[in-house]
Amino acid sequence: MKKLLALLLTGTMILGLGACGGGTASTAQPAASGTGKTESAAAPAADEGSLSATQKIIKEAQGMSLEELAAKAIEESNGKMFYGVGNSSRGKSALPLFISYLQTIDPSYSMEFEWQQPKNNKIFDQLTADSLKDTGTFAMTLIQDGNQIQSKMVQPGVLDTFIPKDWADANGTTADAYKGYLPLQTLNKVFEYNNTGSKTYDNVWDFVAEGEHGLFMDIDSEIVGKNFLYMLTRDDYAAWMKEAFEALSDAEKAYFQPVVTAMESEAADLMLGPDAAYSLAWIKLWVESYNAQTDDGPICSTLVDASATDQFGLLVYSKLRSVEESATVSVNNIDVAAYNDGYTGIGGYGYCHYLFVTDNSPLPWTACAFIAYMTCTADGFSAWGKDMGGYSSNPKVLAENEEIYHHMTGGMAEDGTTVRFAAKNDRGYEWWTTDGKLVLEDPEYCASVAFTVGSWIEMLTKYSAE
Repeated sequence: MKKLLALLLTGTMILGLGACGGGTASTAQPAASGTGKTESAAAPAADEGSLSATQKIIKEAQGMSLEELAAKAIEESNGKMFYGVGNSSRGKSALPLFISYLQTIDPSYSMEFEWQQPKNNKIFDQLTADSLKDTGTFAMTLIQDGNQIQSKMVQPGVLDTFIPKDWADANGTTADAYKGYLPLQTLNKVFEYNNTGSKTYDNVWDFVAEGEHGLFMDIDSEIVGKNFLYMLTRDDYAAWMKEAFEALSDAEKAYFQPVVTAMESEAADLMLGPDAAYSLAWIKLWVESYNAQTDDGPICSTLVDASATDQFGLLVYSKLRSVEESATVSVNNIDVAAYNDGYTGIGGYGYCHYLFVTDNSPLPWTACAFIAYMTCTADGFSAWGKDMGGYSSNPKVLAENEEIYHHMTGGMAEDGTTVRFAAKNDRGYEWWTTDGKLVLEDPEYCASVAFTVGSWIEMLTKYSAE
């Protein structure tokens, strides 16, 4: 085992040295509380001669308001075809709203569009292949999985980050001072359990106790789930895992302690921090116990049924919005673990949908304007705005969206009356990233441990419900 880990660490160092010479785009850092954003000291200005044609446009566009960008978009794309690609199908819903916005400025404006949503994580292959053309097909992308974005998209120069001026102003920063990718939103996956029985979960370690088999999208099906496990090994989140362990009863500690002890040497071999053994123990028990599912929708459908007594899952919070109430199915059959008094430990994890302009974009001005529209207006964000657990990275849009949908009071029914379900009363981004102890994806950290911690995870034996 140690020999294998030594080889892995050597490989990581070699890859890291190779990566240092690539790309001009900035790397992402951990999200700052409240906005899903990151701020840092201003990075050194790039040499104008080293910028691609699209990067030069982006540099100019970052000093423009949405209205100024809209004028550029109208000039560039009137009567043309716009292709976008993303992990979220809702880009297809946002584009006609964007076109309507441009038509308020120029009623004669028209643009055809097509939005593609590749399945099975093929978006990276599709964008890579398109990047080989002098002028690409795709103008922009909405994409998730910070680890692969960092290693496969940004470092090789496939995608470029554009920071809208209005977004930067709302976040109290500037495009030059901001270091990171542009998030459209942060989404959360949270621990939920069926409450029709007597079982409760008051500590994150309860989810990996003997006999527990949580419903979870397999980490090989949705890679952001693997990024969640990577993030648990970062020092601050590992400290949370240790803190939750120490809150357990003596009997519970006695059950988990042998696994924690066994992970101490693994943590040292992986060159992780002083508390990482607690995270590795939890990861090992989780991977070896969770009941792998293909999607979060079926997980939600299972848990809200009265027959799912004592079952739990880790799933996208927004799935509760689509539950149709009946005699046996109800959101009231669900508890969000982190909302319960006395709950200790992480409440779930958060990851971002990021927006990028392709470096060989056929319509870079239009791409920038569309990105600014989605991140700087409530109408532009409305395709995602109905969901609790999806938080705009723009604090102004975040507040406007809450005024429209009232997520913090259980959401609104179609007839405009308030529907109150305790599990749907979203406590908001600020709460989740503080009291709720949401683990936030950091693309740079994920990329730094994907080879080492990732290879260690691959050696674990997954649970099989069969």
